[in-house]
Amino acid sequence: MSDILLKTEHLTMQFGGVVAVDDLNIEIPKGKIIALIGPNGAGKTTAFNVITGGYQATNGAVHFDGQIIGENTPNKKMRKIYGGTDQTVFHRRVVNTPDKITRLGMARTFQNIRLFKDLTVFENVLIAKHCHIKAGMLRSTFRLNHLEEHTMRQDSDALLDTVGLGAYRDAKASSLPYGKQRRLEIARALATHPKLLLLDEPAAGMNPKETDELALFIQSIKDSFELTIFLIEHHMNLVMDISDKIYVLDYGKTIAVGTPKEVQNNPAVIRAYLGVDEE
Repeated sequence: MSDILLKTEHLTMQFGGVVAVDDLNIEIPKGKIIALIGPNGAGKTTAFNVITGGYQATNGAVHFDGQIIGENTPNKKMRKIYGGTDQTVFHRRVVNTPDKITRLGMARTFQNIRLFKDLTVFENVLIAKHCHIKAGMLRSTFRLNHLEEHTMRQDSDALLDTVGLGAYRDAKASSLPYGKQRRLEIARALATHPKLLLLDEPAAGMNPKETDELALFIQSIKDSFELTIFLIEHHMNLVMDISDKIYVLDYGKTIAVGTPKEVQNNPAVIRAYLGVDEE
């Protein structure tokens, strides 16, 4: 059995004449923390959106846990204007929606926090639990699934305790401090029982103390929940401290792959971030 949980092959996303992600080839082994970094506009979040089913790739394939969950090639008008690296490798069209991909075991957070802000902390987590509910609409309508609902409520409370949010159970999500809201968004993702957790700039807007706490939190949930983590982040100290491997994008293309030390010393990465050659 392969230890690769997520793999992309020639993944390309083009909007009109703009190639936002160009020939992205990544492999994410089980149990690792892999980072995707690059300057603003490099295509990082677009890559996440394609992998999680928010966008259909213009070209390429996404493999997750041994199966292809997304695959496409340019066709019709797009074939004429296609600007990516490769347009002949794949021939099938495989489309999965974000909800189906979530049920397969992939969950994500977003750059901008997307909580149900008028609901409580507990309700935010409980809603996420429902993606795996077994009861159909009829049984749920007549509350014939009370045992399943009871279990989900117990699991939600246990999860909140595990991530350090149990004391905020009945507080509105909008009332939490910013760092706690970020943690709640991650907890809501964990409620879907993911194998792979994608974090899109989880430290955005955090102060140095909160960022340090986040680094410890990410490492702890990886171990506690036996997760694989794929991370986009601009806080380089956080990335370098917790990542096993780093991919670097610039203008949609991969310009470097390696360990934190290798990436830090890569001239192409230095040019991308600073705009100058290494002296």
